[in-house]
Amino acid sequence: MLNQGELDRDEMGRLIGSDKVEGTSVFGADRNKIGSIERVMIDKISGNVSYAVLGFGGFLGLGNDHYPLPWQSLKYDTELGGYITAITAKDLEGAPKYGEKTDWNWSDDAAVRGINAYYGVPFA
Repeated sequence: MLNQGELDRDEMGRLIGSDKVEGTSVFGADRNKIGSIERVMIDKISGNVSYAVLGFGGFLGLGNDHYPLPWQSLKYDTELGGYITAITAKDLEGAPKYGEKTDWNWSDDAAVRGINAYYGVPFA
């Protein structure tokens, strides 16, 4: 459980602005950095964050692949200063992704459910 002493002074308690989430590092189960959060996807009806899009690969941000991750699969780690997940970079090899010149079809329920199925997170 986080306590106030563990949070940066410029944070808003347990809340964080979306602009600060974007760019935050994501670490795998082996505690090695696997990428950074590029954007968050918010459910319009519930207002809850549903997915984070992880940027991985490429060079200097060019040629990155984009991996949608269920938000529930990420936990903030104050020691690492970023999010940690149960996967590793190797696990991303077969994960749902899209490239620089394409976008994920968020209105395709089967594709979105496939994200959750891949990571073993129930679809809500």
